[in-house]
Amino acid sequence: MNKDFIFYTVEQNKIRATVYGYKNLPKQPLLIFVHGFKGFKDWGFIPYLGEYFAYHGFCVLTFNFSHNGVGKKPGEFTELDKFADNTFSLELSELEQIIEAYQFAYFGKPSDKGIYLLGHSRGGGLAILAGSQIEEVTGVITWNAVSYFDRYTERQKEEWRNKGSFDVLNTRTNQMMSLNVSLLDDLEENADVLDIEKAIPHIRKPFLIVHGEQDLTVPFKEGQRIFELSDKNFAKLIPIPEAGHTFDCVHPFEGANKKFDAAVAVTLEFLKKQK
Repeated sequence: MNKDFIFYTVEQNKIRATVYGYKNLPKQPLLIFVHGFKGFKDWGFIPYLGEYFAYHGFCVLTFNFSHNGVGKKPGEFTELDKFADNTFSLELSELEQIIEAYQFAYFGKPSDKGIYLLGHSRGGGLAILAGSQIEEVTGVITWNAVSYFDRYTERQKEEWRNKGSFDVLNTRTNQMMSLNVSLLDDLEENADVLDIEKAIPHIRKPFLIVHGEQDLTVPFKEGQRIFELSDKNFAKLIPIPEAGHTFDCVHPFEGANKKFDAAVAVTLEFLKKQK
């Protein structure tokens, strides 16, 4: 059984969430999936993952960051004004609030079996930050995670400030999606808090790093960098040969494949070892 929730943050931003395997909530570990840039909780393989891990005895929480651009219509970017105003600090705060809400029984009686974060791409970077700071997070899993957030050249930043926005084409929907200067300001003003590389050595809990070797969006060398900086007593790097950024999955989801199955299998093995 799955259950949908609306959660309001302290800033009164609306977060839509789905809990898969809801009957498992009070007795099984919680796995929180953290989506990436231009991602959303109903993207491609995410509902499949929710069902899969729920079937294997976990409770899975997926959610949309309040400013990811997706509103009432699942999978459609209808809130581009919010998307433009998004920041990394806002997303980190919202992830922390989701974890706290679970602990205080917002979604139902929580279990004492642990909280695991599974972050993809930019969401992987957020999972690293949250996992390094929040003691109650039992383990961290990253899929093709970024090792740094500041991915813009000095020329891009200059044009961004001069224009007042930075445009990103969504090739799937053919929408031009703008980012306001507030995101750039956040990167610069909160550089220390948002420093993924600085946070990595502080993850002294089970840490699984999964990365596609043919990822053109977030190169495999970033997964290697994350592992290089990690505490080897806790971290493990699993390369997925020939796999791209989404393990060759698309939206709408057209089914699994060998590369995606490999990422899922090592993740399930990791989680079962922690039970």
